[in-house]
Amino acid sequence: MDLEKQPQQPVAPAGPAPAGIRASDADRDRIADILREAMAEGRLTADEHAERVDLVYRAKTVGELEPLIKDLPMAGGAPRPEASPYSYGPEPAAGPAENLVAVFSSSTRRGRWRVGGRTNAFALFGSVEIDLTEALFGQRLTVINATSIFGSVEIKVPENISLRGSGTGIFGNFEVDTLESADPEAPVVVVNGYSVFGNVEAKPKRGKLITNLHKQLRKHLGR
Repeated sequence: MDLEKQPQQPVAPAGPAPAGIRASDADRDRIADILREAMAEGRLTADEHAERVDLVYRAKTVGELEPLIKDLPMAGGAPRPEASPYSYGPEPAAGPAENLVAVFSSSTRRGRWRVGGRTNAFALFGSVEIDLTEALFGQRLTVINATSIFGSVEIKVPENISLRGSGTGIFGNFEVDTLESADPEAPVVVVNGYSVFGNVEAKPKRGKLITNLHKQLRKHLGR
């Protein structure tokens, strides 16, 4: 068989990486190219271009790159779509991970609270409940590390976010009801971990939508 005569199969372009993913050299070069075109078209001054390019090559995550071109048009001059008005901010939440520990006891986090970028849940002969249905997300990507040993960790999320997970059950149960939001700007919750003679479960709560938070907050503040 003459391999040179075989047609090359087209490769589908990769989609945009989540904001919390580490930026690659290709990601940085893509943003730098957009900035260079913007300067050539007169949209950026030389000083503005130099300042942004410096930030491009300092960026560690994809989320740090996108704001640098947010005020610039896409290829062909089309304006960039506005991000959906979700409750999370543009920057990752600072500070250490939040720890929820239940040893022969229970620990619960629910209601209107601001979720950090990382939460560790540990249950030993106890139970941990994390309810995100009324939470304010401090960033787009939230990671929950769940460990259950002769105990349980239960996680509830709104129906219209993305929910993903990866874990192991050893004589126990590790179950994540995977969700993929139709909106690419929706928050993403990733649940990782394992259970030993225990249970880890993450699933959406029926009837709870993150977009309802804005109405709830306005009502709570009397606006």
